[in-house]
Amino acid sequence: MTKVNFCKRCVISTLRPTSTIEAKHTRNEQKPTTQFTDGVCDACRWAVLKETKIDWKQREDELIDLCGKNRKTNGEYDVIVPASGGKDSMMVAHLLKHKYKMNPLTVTWAPNIWTEIGQKNHLNLIKSGFNNLLISPNGKAHRKLTRLAFQNIGHPFQPFIFGQRSVGPKVAIQHGVNLIFYGENVAEYGNNIMDNYNPIMDPQLYTCYDIDDQETHLGGMAIKDLYSKHAFERSDLIPYRSPTMEQVSGLGLEVHYMSYYRKWVPQENFYYAVKNTMFEPAETRTTGSYSKYSGLDDKLEWLHYYMMFIKYGMGRATADASQEIRSEKITRHEGVKLVELYDSEFPKQHLGELCEYMGLSEDEFYSIIDSFRPEHLWEEVNGKWLLKHHVY
Repeated sequence: MTKVNFCKRCVISTLRPTSTIEAKHTRNEQKPTTQFTDGVCDACRWAVLKETKIDWKQREDELIDLCGKNRKTNGEYDVIVPASGGKDSMMVAHLLKHKYKMNPLTVTWAPNIWTEIGQKNHLNLIKSGFNNLLISPNGKAHRKLTRLAFQNIGHPFQPFIFGQRSVGPKVAIQHGVNLIFYGENVAEYGNNIMDNYNPIMDPQLYTCYDIDDQETHLGGMAIKDLYSKHAFERSDLIPYRSPTMEQVSGLGLEVHYMSYYRKWVPQENFYYAVKNTMFEPAETRTTGSYSKYSGLDDKLEWLHYYMMFIKYGMGRATADASQEIRSEKITRHEGVKLVELYDSEFPKQHLGELCEYMGLSEDEFYSIIDSFRPEHLWEEVNGKWLLKHHVY
């Protein structure tokens, strides 16, 4: 039986998966998990290190030097910022433009199903003084890929991640820009702690989506099967295609994390975005959490986090509470209570829209969810599913 323990400082468990290359994602993939040392997860260990061991003035000096080397004086774009209109990307874009005097082009991979506040904040990004390029894939093909990803790997957000991860580098190559800025390194939340010491994203993470490699996996199946079994055409998949390693090296393109240069505190990013841009929080909390400023863009993201709860026993509230515990905005005791209240919340108010989007009946929808409940986490008692392990 799989043993489940919880971090002594935050509320994640030893089952939390680390991010891997989506182009290799299959149903049977065994994802590595966050490392724990003496009962404390890597994300919490990093939270202490960045308060006590990192010279943030030196890190900012590195950022100033990086911008100086890449800044263009002729008005052309000199940095690409993938931006949804969320608090983090709006902060990154604003900092680069107004504090570090860069000329960013923001680029957005369209959400699956816009929320009202998500669409408003995307427009607010533009109104705040930023040029923006919105990339929208073939809607029919994208809905089909989303359904396949949901059915095959319990990950309806995967096609979105394909596009979101590769859109920045592709646009950079098109515009001859060799610098891209994302917000945070996922090591902030539990990937290998040593990754936090590297400002540059591993190019493998955004050059791996090769639609001409028949073994690339999208929607939980090999590309060759999308063509042969589901009548996809190559043109349907071009938006998901990443640049090649040769293109990236030829331009000298680098993807940097702002979290390397600036201490990353999500709540502080929210305050910055509200003060300096036109970012607005939602009027009500995010489904599955207590927050009014995270996960605002896409209704399908709520299903994504619910599936994280089904597969790993940790949902949106766990992620949000853990971040705020680490930055000392709430106590662990408060975090445990918030997880108990909200983590298992199902996005029922959007059930009809989600089913229609993926072309599923409600019975099919629930059946797919239940097929991803692992035995070490769930047991069915009197027709009701119960989680075996709870944060304490």
